[in-house]
Amino acid sequence: MPYRSIEDPAKLRRVLEATLLLEADLELPALLRHLIEEACSMTGARYGALGVLNGDRTALAEFLTVGLEEDEEKRIGARPTGRGVLGLLIVDPRPLRLPDIGSHPDSYGFPPNHPPMTSFLGVPIKVRGDVYGNLYLTEKIGWSEFTKDDEALVSALAIAAGIAIENARLHQRVGEVAVYEDRDRLARDLHDTVIQRLFAVGLSLQSMAGAASGTAMAERLAMAITDIDDTIRQVRASIFELGSHTPGVRASALALVRELAPVVGFNIPVSFVGPLDSVVPEQVAEHLLATLREAITNIARHARASEATVALSVAGGLCRLQVTDNGRGFDHEQASDGGLGLVNMRRRAEKLHGKLTVESIETGGTRIEWEVPTDHW
Repeated sequence: MPYRSIEDPAKLRRVLEATLLLEADLELPALLRHLIEEACSMTGARYGALGVLNGDRTALAEFLTVGLEEDEEKRIGARPTGRGVLGLLIVDPRPLRLPDIGSHPDSYGFPPNHPPMTSFLGVPIKVRGDVYGNLYLTEKIGWSEFTKDDEALVSALAIAAGIAIENARLHQRVGEVAVYEDRDRLARDLHDTVIQRLFAVGLSLQSMAGAASGTAMAERLAMAITDIDDTIRQVRASIFELGSHTPGVRASALALVRELAPVVGFNIPVSFVGPLDSVVPEQVAEHLLATLREAITNIARHARASEATVALSVAGGLCRLQVTDNGRGFDHEQASDGGLGLVNMRRRAEKLHGKLTVESIETGGTRIEWEVPTDHW
């Protein structure tokens, strides 16, 4: 345990007090921000940050900072996603102390309007060997670099951060289980009550239509019977989707877009058309979500966009994904060099006997459409 390396009783007490906050009724962002502030205060760091990894543990999904003014953050713009030295900690999750972050071989540099930073201390946030993110400190005031004592302090606080993140995710999973149970109850109620009543109404209308044969009323009754049959089919499809214990395409796509919102720097609205959860096969859904992740990541890396939309639809045996942004448009030269991740997206479409089209929009921006059949499987 890193506590054994903390010899200052006052600092040890502050670490323990920060850990006891895990029992307090605090929202996760507020708790993590407090831990960053404590790390800065105890080590004399001018700036601190905490990055939370995405579900694949390949990039930063969230990034909290301490030490920067609000207007400074706005001038800097996009948050880090895990490149350079920050990415090194993701690949090799071990404490890292540097006297000058800019001189490290993996340094990616700083964006425009970023304050100067030299000394650096980064520690992984782990719980039972699982890495949840990293805690970063820069610019130790009055010193050329951070010390081993600083590393021990921050490592202890990182343990508290890891427990907080794990607890939050466990509560989320418990909530999801409760939602699935409610969905099951709703599915049973729909089947046992709504479907049966619709059948009864349909039978009554059929008998009335027989008695009114050859009249205008018979035609109106026939139309009503057709509408009821369509409604029954739609309710059955909804029951199938509600009764599924695994997240469908809709839920997975929404979760993915929410996860990537910090990467692009804004929220992306998502629209759905058609029975995606019941029609899109598992093989297609897997490639669909991977393509969606690639498309949104490309917006963050290349588009310089301030808005984007995602549209998912299924109709006529085809599943379509359309991602549109208002950025700088499609760069054919960059694409020919293998940029934008288009190769992967196109391969995924072709593997499923589909196609990928990319075009620049006259008003500015890019539209990517990924289309594959759903009935080939």
